[in-house]
Amino acid sequence: MARLRIAYARIAQETNALSPVRTELADFERTHLFAGAELHANCQKGGYEAPGFLKNAELSGFIRAVEAEGGVEAVPLFSAWAVPNGPLSAECFATLRDRLVAELEAAGPVDALFLVLHGAMNADGQAEPEAALVAAARTVLGDKPVAVTMDLHANLSREKVAAMDLICAYRTNPHRDHAKVGERCGRILIRQLKGQVRPTRAWRSLPLILGGGTTVDFLPTMRPLFRRMKQLEKDPRVLYCSLFMVHLWNDSPEIGWSTHVITDDAPELAEQLAEELADLAWGVRDVMPPEFPGPAEALAKVRRARLARAIGTVTLCDASDVVGTGAAGESPHLVKALLEATDLVSYAPIRDAGVIDQIWGTPEGERVQVTLAGKLDPARNPPLPVEGTLLRKLPTEPFGRVAVLDLGALKLVVTEGQPLAMKPAFYKDVGLDPMKADAVVVKSLFPFLLYFLPYHRRAVYVRTQGVSDFDAARELSFLDPVHPFDPVTAWRPIDRMRRGLVPRPAA
Repeated sequence: MARLRIAYARIAQETNALSPVRTELADFERTHLFAGAELHANCQKGGYEAPGFLKNAELSGFIRAVEAEGGVEAVPLFSAWAVPNGPLSAECFATLRDRLVAELEAAGPVDALFLVLHGAMNADGQAEPEAALVAAARTVLGDKPVAVTMDLHANLSREKVAAMDLICAYRTNPHRDHAKVGERCGRILIRQLKGQVRPTRAWRSLPLILGGGTTVDFLPTMRPLFRRMKQLEKDPRVLYCSLFMVHLWNDSPEIGWSTHVITDDAPELAEQLAEELADLAWGVRDVMPPEFPGPAEALAKVRRARLARAIGTVTLCDASDVVGTGAAGESPHLVKALLEATDLVSYAPIRDAGVIDQIWGTPEGERVQVTLAGKLDPARNPPLPVEGTLLRKLPTEPFGRVAVLDLGALKLVVTEGQPLAMKPAFYKDVGLDPMKADAVVVKSLFPFLLYFLPYHRRAVYVRTQGVSDFDAARELSFLDPVHPFDPVTAWRPIDRMRRGLVPRPAA
């Protein structure tokens, strides 16, 4: 058999449709944009696939599959990954789409495409941008297989399922199996090309956007579902099971949790298992996430956590302004509360390019008076005047120019770009030791729980009113009633409409 050639690429961004900030090509360039030989080297053993974020992710896993299966040439195209944000501008989307087509054409004949997507991307002028990316690739590929990995917060749709031959989701939340998923999806694709398996698929779509408690895979509410998927895959006919728990701030008209099952030439089994997993998911719909306290109550919890503060720090997740779910990172509400909490040593981030411009020429050690926020989303983030000392300023790759302001007990990290405060390095790289703070603010919903393990002794989530509040999704419009925002007694009638099995009623 001739050596197979499989092209591989990534175009990934998670969109918060409520954010007024558009995602531009510069956001990808600043965060993660690699191509060709450099991308291929990054994905090899010993390489660093996503510098600053993940050593091994889906494309590294795909390369492992290529090496393990043999007889395959992996053809690198490019990898573009941006921090969650508002929708892609029309120009940004068109540039990435056209680059995918151009690089596939330049690669010469290939047998398949391995593509990493997030699954919750919105773009101006595009109803289903990720399905449109695959459709564009097919102008070169024709009907050759396209295998796609997705975040488990993707929103599955009829258009995505029709466009893609294989879909494999993460199986952990917080996500820690990127490379494993890439390897498993890659192996299925390679075995398909070699004629060793014949993938058959089934999926279900639930009118459900919030449930499952915290949705953490190893906690009691969701653990039985993820365990059941592992059990099902012990059957050699079952190649992969996915559960998508949806990014609820995604502006997709048919939004909802979904299940997707890939079997080896067993379509009836795929249908049966997709149905079973959908029933299990629907069964946890009434287990809601915990209610988060406001700033005053959250800071009272920090004060009571004396032992945690003595031996480490307390992480404060600003759950209303989570950059990791697409918020702008401009909210001043928790910053204001920490300014008033003079008995607590705290670190916090805020995004304000205007303030960076204003103070960039000021020598370190000088006093400054600035007005934070009120620029990107003034209706939600009113201006906040502050006065303090400019401790330091420095350029960074992921966050643009950064300045640290000493505001007394609060040390404030002002960033030019999105302040994705997810890892301790966000603070350590600007000279702030998390172990010396009573509380540090993070802008990540789940991943910080892993990254801050050596430092934090307690995590406290705070509600400050913003675009990443769970109920903020009520501002979006959907075609169907969705639980828990609307009364929904059964999932099957809506699922059958979404999958095109029955027509929608006339308006």
